[in-house]
Amino acid sequence: MPVAKCSDAEFMELFRAHGATKTARRLGVSVRSVHGRRERLEQRTKEPIRGNVDHQAAKPGPEEHKARLHFDIQDGVVLVGSDAHYWPGIVTTAHKAFVKFCRTLKPKLVILNGDVLDGATVSRHSPIGWESRPTLVDEIETCKARLFEIEKAAKDVPKVWTLGNHDARYETRLATVAPEYARLNGASLKDHFPDWQPCWSVWINGDVVVKHRFKGGMHAPQNGTLWAGKTMVNGHLHSMKVQPISDYNGTRWGVDTGTLADTFGPMFQDYTEDNPRSWRSGFIVLTFKDGKLLWPEIVHVVGDGVVDFRGTTHSV
Repeated sequence: MPVAKCSDAEFMELFRAHGATKTARRLGVSVRSVHGRRERLEQRTKEPIRGNVDHQAAKPGPEEHKARLHFDIQDGVVLVGSDAHYWPGIVTTAHKAFVKFCRTLKPKLVILNGDVLDGATVSRHSPIGWESRPTLVDEIETCKARLFEIEKAAKDVPKVWTLGNHDARYETRLATVAPEYARLNGASLKDHFPDWQPCWSVWINGDVVVKHRFKGGMHAPQNGTLWAGKTMVNGHLHSMKVQPISDYNGTRWGVDTGTLADTFGPMFQDYTEDNPRSWRSGFIVLTFKDGKLLWPEIVHVVGDGVVDFRGTTHSV
């Protein structure tokens, strides 16, 4: 059924009941068209229009990040990408691979583990010299485009965005300089990405915790799981590594998810002062069998358009 033959009231009812992806399928249009119509209706009615996922994961006001989301996965794959810092005009090899693996591995859950948005112009840090920074609107539009590519590849599986410190810049800036905008649609980062469930952490089967950051430093993966007593899957440090920890309770893992960005990309150029950095581009594959996590696997960028995974290179 074309959008033109669907009334506004019918469209809003569909969206609230089924979310963007299923609404698009029922109407025979693209997800982008559905989001466009939703945004126009929100502007006209001055009321947020949220899908069924939003009712589960969000609450009113600018802070829409529930502490935890819980998932039970007996058998299947979870993809965890982190620290994309999406930048206008750049589509990295790691991002292309993440999209490809969303199609080929058919994950049960897709997680972007923080710092999807860089927020260069809303940072509390002063500019360095005359560095060029993209506008916030350009960054938001870029994030929408990249996440839409993931949404198309992942289809109807749950998609989660754990809040990162760079993501928080969006609402922190508004709360600081314009708190009166708190309850207006668009004041929350979540308003721009309705197909993604926001949270601080994701708990899988009660013993695997995915969150943007916990412990710091080069030994963060080891220290994080030692302190938490759980397998900890963190981003933030861009180092991408898997550290097993075994004791009387068995084996758990400290995992750093690396970065979906280019480690020498423009978003990092000035504040790193061209120093060497022990960072790696790629993402993590978590495989569950009978409810137990197998050894976490790394998808590592080895060159332009090429990643390695399970001993084989893949072109993307």
